[in-house]
Amino acid sequence: MNTQVNLSEICGKLCSYMTAGGRDHWGMDIEHWDWVPGVGLISLLDYGITDGQQAALDYVTEWVERNRGQADGAKVINSLAPYALFPELYRLSGREDYLRKSQEIAHWMLEEAPRTREGALEHTVTEAVDFPEQVWADTVYMAVLFLARLAHATGERRLAQEALQQTILHLRLLQNTDTGLLFHGWDCIRGGHMSGAQWARANAWLTLAIPDIVKGIQGLADIPEELVSRYRDLASGLRAVQAGDGLWHTVLDRSDFYKESSGSAGIACGFFKAVKQGLLDDSYLDTARLTVLGIHPLITAAGEVTMVSGGTPVLGSVSAYNEVPLYPTLYGQGLVLQLLTEWRSLEPEAEGMLRNTGTANAQSNEIAAAADGFDKGRLQ
Repeated sequence: MNTQVNLSEICGKLCSYMTAGGRDHWGMDIEHWDWVPGVGLISLLDYGITDGQQAALDYVTEWVERNRGQADGAKVINSLAPYALFPELYRLSGREDYLRKSQEIAHWMLEEAPRTREGALEHTVTEAVDFPEQVWADTVYMAVLFLARLAHATGERRLAQEALQQTILHLRLLQNTDTGLLFHGWDCIRGGHMSGAQWARANAWLTLAIPDIVKGIQGLADIPEELVSRYRDLASGLRAVQAGDGLWHTVLDRSDFYKESSGSAGIACGFFKAVKQGLLDDSYLDTARLTVLGIHPLITAAGEVTMVSGGTPVLGSVSAYNEVPLYPTLYGQGLVLQLLTEWRSLEPEAEGMLRNTGTANAQSNEIAAAADGFDKGRLQ
């Protein structure tokens, strides 16, 4: 069977699977205030705005009202992800409480949040574990994106400058100057990249966030050539290790490791956004389109994104990344939703490009099933 795919229907299924509720599963538990639902909800909000999907916008607003009481339990980097919703909800509704809370969180980030000796935000999590003076790529998406969005909403130059400074610091500390790729983390105390893993989803967080950060702070802060140059080196490095089917391996330079869908989606979506922002040339559209073709067979008929690696702290060895189990997650759903939404908005003819060949990725389902019940990692 070879039939044309309805992208609107696929996006609808991705959303339905994300918001169905009732799943006793860390990766799909949307009713808590942390980065996992945060990434999914950022994706839902962007989808609702871009595609004019009022039901998605209503869901995000209702979710915030249901869950915002949990937000004051701890201020850590990972728990800031849902606040990236607030500047846009303020713009859409005019509600001052969204703005006041955003300003409170921004004040904490600028004045109180733990920092490393270089001035980078220390990566902190909701779990009872500390990573003193560690810098993780994840911070840029979970927290710095919020600052840029709030700067855009308020015109506050101080917020824009901080968002810019944090982005550049993370690039300086994490980028492999030989490959352009990013290491997962940096230990400021020991002065090294710990396991030295060039992990796909770590690279996705910055590839995806930076075009939106640049968009948010333009006119409020001068974008230095260093940021543009480093981003282009990152994109070039990523394109050099992309597999033939458009996906990326969970550790980018290990072609013997499994390919991973959430990181692949985030990277490709970032390419679409970067072309739109003028950070990358149009040749990266072909790179990102290939990823769409590779990810499409990994979406089940029910709308579940398969081949998503579980929560992953900076692990002790490169080989440990290949042992992270795969199972459905809200961030996996969300990053694929963002990818398809961005593709459709950039290229209206996208509807006619995907074909359903009737094949399914049985391997991904087998791995996901085998991982069911695993005591899953929580951190990124």
